[in-house]
Amino acid sequence: MDIRKKITFNYVALSTFSTLLLCIIVFVLFRENNRYHFLKRLEDRAKIVASIHFQKDPEKIKYYSNLKKNGLEELIEEEEYVLKINSANSFDYNTKLNLPNEFYTNILNTGKDYFEVNSKYYLGQVFTESNQKYIVIIGARDRRGKTTSIYIIKILLFGGIGFVLLAFFLGRFLAKRVIDPVARITKEVNRISASNLHNRLPEVKNSDEISDLTHTFNDMLDRLETSFEIQANFINNASHELKTPITTIIAESEIMLLKERQVSEYIESLQNIYSQASRLGNLTESLLKLTQTGYDGKKQVLDIARIDELLLDVKSDLDKIYPDNRVSIKLNFAPKDSNLLLIPCNKPLLELAINNIITNGVKYSDNNEVFVTLSANKESIKIAINDIGIGIPPEDIPHLYEPFFRGKIATKYIGYGLGLPLASKIIRMHDGEIQVQSEQNKGTIVTIIFNKSKIKKNNIKNSNVES
Repeated sequence: MDIRKKITFNYVALSTFSTLLLCIIVFVLFRENNRYHFLKRLEDRAKIVASIHFQKDPEKIKYYSNLKKNGLEELIEEEEYVLKINSANSFDYNTKLNLPNEFYTNILNTGKDYFEVNSKYYLGQVFTESNQKYIVIIGARDRRGKTTSIYIIKILLFGGIGFVLLAFFLGRFLAKRVIDPVARITKEVNRISASNLHNRLPEVKNSDEISDLTHTFNDMLDRLETSFEIQANFINNASHELKTPITTIIAESEIMLLKERQVSEYIESLQNIYSQASRLGNLTESLLKLTQTGYDGKKQVLDIARIDELLLDVKSDLDKIYPDNRVSIKLNFAPKDSNLLLIPCNKPLLELAINNIITNGVKYSDNNEVFVTLSANKESIKIAINDIGIGIPPEDIPHLYEPFFRGKIATKYIGYGLGLPLASKIIRMHDGEIQVQSEQNKGTIVTIIFNKSKIKKNNIKNSNVES
């Protein structure tokens, strides 16, 4: 059963149930109202019958008899009985009455009661005259009440059936209104494939769930299109970058194996092979690190680290690789409250990301001065890395985070174009962002911002604050 039929069926079922419940309530209330008014009529008759029985004056008896006959509506199968009460538990019983003992007991205890048998009502009430108590019983059949009850049943029955039929058509209309937007989305989605990921679902202006679904799906298509493009570029560039050193190693080996050579030639050949193998190893390691961050850039963080200490660790690692580097870590803008410097992170990966960015500053400035400034407050943590290097042309900035992309003026430096994409993925993994400001031949400022409101602290497994 499709969703449209399910919605229609459920709507009809709920409408039928609610209609049936309403009909039962209406019928019960209508019947109780009829019963109440008919018993009030019997109560008025009982008062008149008691008055006729107690009067000794013939004129008054005649007056009450005329009032009963002409002033009150005639009752069907009316019966009248006046029973003298002899004591608290005994009275003059009339054999014509076939009523249960509980009826008489309730009358004696409460002063009034009624009993219904075969759609005929009997009302009993106690009256007192000259210190003598009597039970006046009036019996009659409520034919009008029965007729009106049958009439209201017919109205409710046909009205209920009509409403259920109406509910069926309203349910189909409702299902169509609800499902049609989803059906349109399904139709559009079926037309989108890997070859036309640029297509988007038409925007819905209403601020409802369908609009949210459309917006979410379009956002997903944006990410998929970007991922497909990056993946295509990555595969093409990776295959080329990996193929070059492998081809060089194989060719060098084949040449050296063709005939015996001098030791110096073997040494030179081995140095070439070593150089290409080192390049291949470094490239492979970079690719593995890029893969380690996850395809979607997400990975659980494990630590809580102080960002100032993390920067000092990065500086220590740089000193080992580039002993003569001119990197300056400025902590004078850092807050005195060390809690503001804490950040949940995967420390090794975050160190790698910051190291890559600072190393780029050192490399592309020809080992000129690089300033790293740290600032923090309750809202965010900022790391600004400022170098005086070759800068980045404006046309290259949109492609900085594409793996293997290298600008024209950067090709004279050794590298693979993986450092900044890897750093970007790691920073994004920690819910941070990278902002790049650069001017060619004047330098670059890379700002890393961690917005504390976005940091997913619930992903932390171990809260180890390193001191």
